[in-house]
Amino acid sequence: MSELQVVRGEMQPWTDHTTPRPALAALLTDVVPANRRTLILGPHAPQQIESVLAHSADVTILVRSVADAQQLGEDFGPCLQVIAGALDGLEVEPYDVIIATDGLDRVLGYDSADLSWTERLAALSRLATADAVVVLALENEFSLLNLLDSRPAHERHGDDEWRPLHDDPTRPVSVDQLKAALPWRAEVYADFASRTFIRADVAGSARPGELPTRLAIGALESVDVPLLSPPNEGVDTAARAGLLASVPTGWLAIFGAQPSHDIYTQTAQAVLTADEDLTGWSTTSTIGPATPDSSAPVELPYESLLLFDPSVVPATVPPGVSVETVLFRLAAAEDVPAFRKLAADLGEWVTTSRIIVRWDDIVFDGESFAYGVSPWVAHNEVEKDDLLAAAWVRFHDRLLGQHRRHPWPPWMLGDDLVSAWLGMSGIEPPEQLQATSPDTAPATAQQVARGKELAAALDVVLETRKATIDVRTALAEAEEAKQELFELKGHVYGLERTLGFRNKAMKTRENRIRELRGQLQRLTTAHERIRDSRTYAVSRVIFHAAQVRNPKTVARKVARRIRKR
Repeated sequence: MSELQVVRGEMQPWTDHTTPRPALAALLTDVVPANRRTLILGPHAPQQIESVLAHSADVTILVRSVADAQQLGEDFGPCLQVIAGALDGLEVEPYDVIIATDGLDRVLGYDSADLSWTERLAALSRLATADAVVVLALENEFSLLNLLDSRPAHERHGDDEWRPLHDDPTRPVSVDQLKAALPWRAEVYADFASRTFIRADVAGSARPGELPTRLAIGALESVDVPLLSPPNEGVDTAARAGLLASVPTGWLAIFGAQPSHDIYTQTAQAVLTADEDLTGWSTTSTIGPATPDSSAPVELPYESLLLFDPSVVPATVPPGVSVETVLFRLAAAEDVPAFRKLAADLGEWVTTSRIIVRWDDIVFDGESFAYGVSPWVAHNEVEKDDLLAAAWVRFHDRLLGQHRRHPWPPWMLGDDLVSAWLGMSGIEPPEQLQATSPDTAPATAQQVARGKELAAALDVVLETRKATIDVRTALAEAEEAKQELFELKGHVYGLERTLGFRNKAMKTRENRIRELRGQLQRLTTAHERIRDSRTYAVSRVIFHAAQVRNPKTVARKVARRIRKR
């Protein structure tokens, strides 16, 4: 354990929360020079510290929490010099490298001076040599997630993120302001949720459906923050306006070193880097900073259906937009013939493979299709029908989940709509089987069952925010529930009115039946009284006598009976 040094501004008891950021660790590996005197400013995850220690011989870290400083000393030992205190209390010789990827918000203590962001930057500049390498992060107050966050401002930071300043007019809120505020000529990267870092000029030229935009959307979709609306629409709109570099969660300014790649993004436990060239994007995947070999697939412990295999990512991804973007546009324009033609072309292009097909990652350049940067595969080869079913199920969820406009009837949802798209792709539905029980599933449900299973597994590994419902979705669902309630009330009123009419009719019938029963009883009583009368008996004798046609024969029979008696 290294000896702990304490300067003015330390905080105790206290701890600052940090999260690992593999993409940032890979970027630091590229920019941190070897064997230079280095200062890590502010709380950093152990993964970032290890990436710096791998290149620098003399590393010092300054954290304001004494508890964090003691823990760092125990974890890294004498190879890391740990100082507990605030930035304004540090008085040392200038450093050759300064790493402040946590920004300048958590570098002051309780008793520190009320320094603005510009004053903190000046204090940091005094700690850097003339030719120093500086990596400085800045949180974007104008970020899309910050604008869409449904929580009040005072509830967005917990006690482990105590920040003395929340409203600072000197803080930059754009790329141009950040470059103008820095005393050095710096390269700026757009930071999307600490999962994807895109060079600012590359992000500024990206358009909806292109690789940088798709990676930015994927990073923001994984953030578990209650939002007013899904981030997809905002990111696409910003990209269409050339403002994608203006709406990330933060920026990363790099001075004195040139990063090797245009894009750094986290995919599960690997880091994908990409560089733009004349043929598209050159990509490379590495599994962790200590494992340069990315050829062997790695099975995730939480998902048995899919494997993470960076070797399936093509070395060159062509330029173009995603198939999902084109399908969304055709559906919004209600161009069903063009949608059907594109679906048919996709059905011809997809073949039996281990690679899970995602329309949001398949690149379309107007004539041909190509795989994107998705590294997810199945254990064994999956039939073409199942791959198409999984792709259309995922497209169905994203189309309806984002409340996008489409030309199909609102009651044509779920398996029916997915089955229709499969038919457009050339996959005929199976023959209907005779039902053996009342709950037998239809053939369409059986057809897309495997696709649903693959799509659900893909959502798990991609950490899609399905459990978090944004306010727009909640309001839309509330409006749908209100409309459904209104319709059900009308239906209930109709049923009540019908039941009222039937009740009246039943009462009328009951009264009529009672009247008929009373009449029947009176007639029965009168009939019995008549049958018991002597007149009725005489009439019966006369009636029977009138039936006699041979009186002599009757007389002989009567005489014979009299003699017997």
